[in-house]
Amino acid sequence: MNSQNYHFVSNDDEPVRLDKFLSSRLSDYSRSRLQGLIVDGFVKVNGEQVVISRHKIEKGNSVDIEIPPARPVELEPEDIPLDIVFENDDLMVVNKPAGMVVHPSPGHFTGTLVHAALSHAPELEGIGGEQRPGIVHRLDKETSGLIVVAKNERAHRWLQDQFRLRKVHKTYLALVDGKPPTPKGRVETDIARDPAHRKQMAVVAQGHGREAVTEYKVIESFPHHSLIEAMPLTGRTHQIRLHMAFLKCPIVGDTLYGHKHSSIDIKRHFLHAERMTLVLPGEKEARTFEASLPQDLETVLQQLRKSRG
Repeated sequence: MNSQNYHFVSNDDEPVRLDKFLSSRLSDYSRSRLQGLIVDGFVKVNGEQVVISRHKIEKGNSVDIEIPPARPVELEPEDIPLDIVFENDDLMVVNKPAGMVVHPSPGHFTGTLVHAALSHAPELEGIGGEQRPGIVHRLDKETSGLIVVAKNERAHRWLQDQFRLRKVHKTYLALVDGKPPTPKGRVETDIARDPAHRKQMAVVAQGHGREAVTEYKVIESFPHHSLIEAMPLTGRTHQIRLHMAFLKCPIVGDTLYGHKHSSIDIKRHFLHAERMTLVLPGEKEARTFEASLPQDLETVLQQLRKSRG
């Protein structure tokens, strides 16, 4: 993979910090990532190397930045037990526990689902890409439940097409604060990276992000909470969490998009990928796979039912 090079000329009337200037032009990169590139000497202003993030960019200044390719991560199989719901020669359907990251990323170079899957099925290596072998979709670290992993290139392409054509039907269980505006409904918004918080996503004006659609249904009500089924029709990052917050009923325990202090004593957000229906490679009829609610979330529901009387 080659480096990426960008050239900008400032048309800002007021002087602006170099890191802020680059952040406004390169929205796919966090400011901390750009600051690191500045310090490491990858940025020039008017042809001269600048290594200070607070350097002021004046109107008419030219700024050049080189973004080097990501350093490859050596993937070593790790003998981590997996809860495999279904497996054949083409794929695995895994019930991922909360707390497990799906694939290596900054800060998570070991202990991921990919490391565990490589130990269980070494033939995964290189399938669909060196850093995310077999992965065609993902779950957030603290979201538990079903995820499918391809074991060969044919299955990887098949599953990618199934997701792209929206032929994979997923159902999540979520406990939310309050209740949605209607017992069942559909949320349609655009979602994009939050410009103020680069590690978060945000609901944005139509045309300024990617389409995101979620259908939901309330299946159990409590005095201050609702248990819902959420069916995402698209696969945007943090989609269900954002859409529930958009409806003013954020997911319990979601301190990123919901309340900073959870309304219930819980160690993670209450979101579980319970059911998945898809057509497997080489088959014609869809199959449905299910993963029961984990004990920590089941205990929360039992306590709510008990207090309700």
